[in-house]
Amino acid sequence: MAMTRVTFQIAENPPARLDKALARDVPEEAALSRTRLAKLLEGGHVTLDGTVVTDPKSKAAAEGVEVSIDVPVADESHIGPEDIPLDVVFEDDDLIVVNKPAGMVVHPAPGTPSGTLVNALLHHCGDTLSGVGGSKRPGIVHRIDKETSGLLVVAKSDRAHHGLAAQFEKHTVERYCNAVVYGVPDANDPRLRGVKGVNFESSNIMKITTHLARHKTDRQRQAVLFEGGRHAVTRARIVERYGDPEVASLVECWLETGRTHQIRVHLTHAGHSLIGDPTYGGRRKLSEKALSIAGINAAQKFSRQALHAAVLGFDHPVSGKNMRFEAEIPADMQSLINDLRQPKR
Repeated sequence: MAMTRVTFQIAENPPARLDKALARDVPEEAALSRTRLAKLLEGGHVTLDGTVVTDPKSKAAAEGVEVSIDVPVADESHIGPEDIPLDVVFEDDDLIVVNKPAGMVVHPAPGTPSGTLVNALLHHCGDTLSGVGGSKRPGIVHRIDKETSGLLVVAKSDRAHHGLAAQFEKHTVERYCNAVVYGVPDANDPRLRGVKGVNFESSNIMKITTHLARHKTDRQRQAVLFEGGRHAVTRARIVERYGDPEVASLVECWLETGRTHQIRVHLTHAGHSLIGDPTYGGRRKLSEKALSIAGINAAQKFSRQALHAAVLGFDHPVSGKNMRFEAEIPADMQSLINDLRQPKR
């Protein structure tokens, strides 16, 4: 196996643990995250003054000790590159932000081995991928569902992958989504006062706090729980109301946590499922007394969940610069909104 050797010396006042000392003193251009260093230690790739060390928790070496790390050259990914057009919002040496279209799966899986965002990124990025976890592949730190459109950030280097993953784990990443839902999640609706896990904050912001876990009988769905599962918090506010009386709305949602299907299952739990959602929403009959025929037809025929990841904000994992991106509502959702706005005749 081809190796690249990284050499440096332990600086003064090293931390007590070896892994922390290595993470502090390894040259920045080596682009080795603490997680990657720990794996290299355990694999016998690190020597101190010529002696192999393997325990990340061992006592740090003294100041001036020579460190050598043999880093395996990143191997090619087993996933094949495919020439698929991408809407690239931003790109540098460490990361890429894309506006994913509805209908594209993020990562290959048994049912979708090709045509995914990862296949497209392997072709687009080519040799600019420096390697994530020892493999030349894009580092996926979060996902959105196949039929959800919108913004995703993907790491191109190991250090970016580590830094972005830490921000997602700490829930410091800013994520706002647009959703078109049945009904209007308003604090004045007495029904919502009786829904467990739902309450309202100031400015008519609905907060949904539950646990989520895979459904016991349908493995493609998530289920709301109040014991077990994983803690999940979603907030939503009304942007526009549609109908007379009001029967649908455009809402802006933001995530405190990022669980599978979180917005879709949480809004369904609150009684405001997404228009077009085949898994959670079903097809509700909308009254001709409330909406125009165009609005009713558009809602009935909308072929995916009406959900778009519109805003993504984070600190650049290498430069530390705060970055914030916005993606306009895609044409199919905008057409739905325009039809729902039409007055009755």
